[in-house]
Amino acid sequence: MHRRLLTALYALALAASAVPSQAQTLHVALREDPDILDPTLAGTYVGRIVFAGLCDKLFDIDEHLQIVPQLALGYEWADPRTLVLHLRPNVTFHDGEPFDAAAVKYTMEHYLTFPGSYRRGEISMIDHVEAPDPLTAKLVLKSPSAPLLSILTDRAGMILPPKATEAAGKDFGLHPVCTGPFKFTERVAQDHITLDRYPGYWDNANIHFDRVIYQPMSDPAVELANLHTGNIDIAERVLPSDVAEVKKDAKLRVVTSPALGYNSIIFNVANGDRAKAPIGQSVLLRQAFEYAIDRQALVDVVYSSMYQPTEQAVTPASPLYVKGFDPGPRDIDKAKALVKQSGVPTPIPVTIMVPNVPDEIQLAEVLQSMVHDAGFELKINPVDTATSLSVGQQGNFELYTIVWSGRADPDGNLYVFLHSGNNQNYGHYSSPTVDAALDAARTVTDPTARLAEYTRMMEQLRKDLPVVYLYHPINIVGMQAKLSGFRPVPDGMIRLQGLAASK
Repeated sequence: MHRRLLTALYALALAASAVPSQAQTLHVALREDPDILDPTLAGTYVGRIVFAGLCDKLFDIDEHLQIVPQLALGYEWADPRTLVLHLRPNVTFHDGEPFDAAAVKYTMEHYLTFPGSYRRGEISMIDHVEAPDPLTAKLVLKSPSAPLLSILTDRAGMILPPKATEAAGKDFGLHPVCTGPFKFTERVAQDHITLDRYPGYWDNANIHFDRVIYQPMSDPAVELANLHTGNIDIAERVLPSDVAEVKKDAKLRVVTSPALGYNSIIFNVANGDRAKAPIGQSVLLRQAFEYAIDRQALVDVVYSSMYQPTEQAVTPASPLYVKGFDPGPRDIDKAKALVKQSGVPTPIPVTIMVPNVPDEIQLAEVLQSMVHDAGFELKINPVDTATSLSVGQQGNFELYTIVWSGRADPDGNLYVFLHSGNNQNYGHYSSPTVDAALDAARTVTDPTARLAEYTRMMEQLRKDLPVVYLYHPINIVGMQAKLSGFRPVPDGMIRLQGLAASK
């Protein structure tokens, strides 16, 4: 009764706050509240969904993971270390500042030097940027880079207005300015983010809404109730367990697509005092923890068998998936033997930080039961996702369950999480072998040579076990059937170009 009342009240509140014309306003439900709306510092998946309406990128990807033009109309490699970008003319930022090669140069330098930049590791191969004319930018690299174009299809490819960015400094995310189809209007934390159509957008003919309101809804029951009543138009993620219910409603439809990401458990092995916990210092305990996990049972229980168990960050559909590293069965006897070999007395207390959303908490509870059989006493610490990113960087965790939405190039799933010195390497794992393999995989373009480097990386990673990969998800989007033009791209972003609603 309490949940039904909560759902009803929430639906009424959304209806009351909605702008008058549903045909002109798109309501998007997010699984949680995004972190800072600054491409330099942002790290959440749902933040990327908001950026899809707010900030264009140099390139985008399509449904087949092909790189397509956006702010850059084209490119060529002048030599293996010089990428020449030909920029789209007559593009302006939301404040009227012109988009040009000088803005590209400024943005790349800003991403490389701004304190705490999440983009630094992604584009660390860039030595400097030249702007020979307003519509030509040259990215001069320290060494050849296989994943660079793919990297520029995400936040590292979002170009910032130099004047507005300099003026705002660390507060840029409070009122972001970009080149996308919608401009920032307001944000109320944990309630909504409102974007309004930018009249000067270069592709306005393909924009069919005047306003987009993004609303965090961490409770799946609340999200479903608002989908059924029409108070939201799109739910960016429907849980597998709720798909059948959505399909029963003729006013709704479900769109599924392959995903690029994964869910993993990161061990704090060297980041501050919390790394001193036995499991952070003993690879035997980390191995025992993994052997106690039944990945298939995990996805069966929590995700209705729709997700795919995995032992690595790259999906099996990728040509750079390393064969021979597939998830094995649970082996509780092996887990117990490893615990005994470690010499650590049981029960072994371990705390896991998880995003404070229902399915992640349920996943942690299933893990709790599984690893208990091996002698681990697992305590669950739910933290909202944006806060958990900061906590992770500070090293205030022992284990950290993190969902990564994935990138088209494997480098985007690996480098910033495993290479020494990156601020998304939350456990401060460091291995010369892994670093060398990841660096080499960036510089070679031959797929066979890249696969060899990723194989070398995986061999060392399995020895050290700083991370346990659990599963690859699929994208499940729920929406009003009246919507047309939705493109299910594997990165899971909700692209607003072409999206429309029938009267």
